Amino acid sequence: MVSPTTAAAIKRVLEATEADGLLAIEGIRKEFPGVLALDNVQLRVRPGTVHALMGENGAGKSTLMKIIAGIYQPDAGEIRLRGVPTVLKSPLDALEQGIAMIHQELQLMNWMTVAENIWIRREPKNRVGLIDHSKMVTMTEELFARLNIVLDPRAQVSELTVAQKQMVEIARAVSYESSVLIMDEPTSALTDREVDHLFSIIRDLRKRGIGIVYITHKMNELFEIADEFTVFRDGKYVGTHSSKDVTRDDIIRMMVGRDITDMFPKIDCPIGDVVLEVKNLTIPGVFYDISFSLRRGEILGLAGLVGSKRSNVAEAIFGVTPATSGEILVESKPVTIDSPSAAMSHGFAFLTEDRKETGCFLILNCLENIQSALITRSHVKAGFVDESTVTKLAEEMAATLRVKTPNLYEAVENLSGGNQQKLLIARWLLTKPRILILDEPTRGIDVGAKAEIHRLITALASEGVAVLMISSELPEVLGMSDRIVVMHEGRVSGVLDRAEANQVKIMDLAAR
Repeated sequence: MVSPTTAAAIKRVLEATEADGLLAIEGIRKEFPGVLALDNVQLRVRPGTVHALMGENGAGKSTLMKIIAGIYQPDAGEIRLRGVPTVLKSPLDALEQGIAMIHQELQLMNWMTVAENIWIRREPKNRVGLIDHSKMVTMTEELFARLNIVLDPRAQVSELTVAQKQMVEIARAVSYESSVLIMDEPTSALTDREVDHLFSIIRDLRKRGIGIVYITHKMNELFEIADEFTVFRDGKYVGTHSSKDVTRDDIIRMMVGRDITDMFPKIDCPIGDVVLEVKNLTIPGVFYDISFSLRRGEILGLAGLVGSKRSNVAEAIFGVTPATSGEILVESKPVTIDSPSAAMSHGFAFLTEDRKETGCFLILNCLENIQSALITRSHVKAGFVDESTVTKLAEEMAATLRVKTPNLYEAVENLSGGNQQKLLIARWLLTKPRILILDEPTRGIDVGAKAEIHRLITALASEGVAVLMISSELPEVLGMSDRIVVMHEGRVSGVLDRAEANQVKIMDLAAR
């Protein structure tokens, strides 16, 4: 028989759970040196719902998620899990209490198998205390069957696609029987078909009563998968609403504090002579006979589905992986580009697709990141860098691009994704390029930062810079490009003028 005291305690917990949902965040504050990342924010996640967390880069979303996942400790405020005040001391502590996080940068060990990644530290043992690999494979197969995931548990993770790795991360989180699952930009590198599969898994998890916190910058995803959303701005709580009660413009207004009437501020710029010609560029097994031209003041979009080899073409033009045949001409003169330094000597600049892996030097500070391309070309006298001039140029460019950082000596790893992207753009603009290659320039950044970068790209084109822009977002390609080159499986499948281009025509060329 339950004592009156115990019954009263159970009643209080049930009432608190009903009021708070699965997870309640109240009055959370977090400060880093020079930056107030979170200021009295709140969040409530109900069981069996997808709760989208929205906000510009730097709004505090990732900081809060790291607090919920036990990575950071809050300076003030309270976390309640199922109505009970909770202290999350570490990621392992959070996992053991039913909170799992799938990071935007996947946290898998490439040299281990799928099954080993899922059950690490929880491997089944045989009678003599050794890992029972056969049982671990069986457990993984059963888990995959529940989630409708088709993968070989014995496969090495390094052999998987990004989408498959994402499925492994989700399976690992579910294997902990988590009641709260945090997904940070889970579709940033997925195809439409892979996104559909992910959403079917999310809907199944929702039916099982799991509460999902979903972070995304893609508005279409919000309306397709989320039940509710909460908006942060500048580290503060703005509001929470049901997804069916608001429009896309309402959300943007809450996120940025203003209307963004023109996401793609493309203006008609004078288009001059051909600056870059690519003729029959080929790397066997990767892409074949790539040919196009790019004019001064033109924004040339490069579109195609994931796997069309757009980024490989960009890397070949910049000399990262030189083509084995074909020709590159700059202002009608054949040039040899067998390295990035050779490309830079001809006036090229290249913003890479992955700012963390191949763009930013995360452990260096902002100033060092901005300077890195500049000091290889100029401002070096007798082997010494002209520090005062370079620092002044970097400060002016960071101010022009409105990079949010306490100062330029802040480590880049502490900046939001949008501000890291701005730093990369600042780095290349200081080289005063004639030809600017942008590979996914707005991937993973918020709508406000996107609009700023779009305005910057248009301004550069108006000054005569020739821009080659790769993007997986068709509205961006259509909104910003003067012409669009479409690729399919390593070949150019068509070229469209701005006036004739639409999503149907691009997809027809990209999928043929």
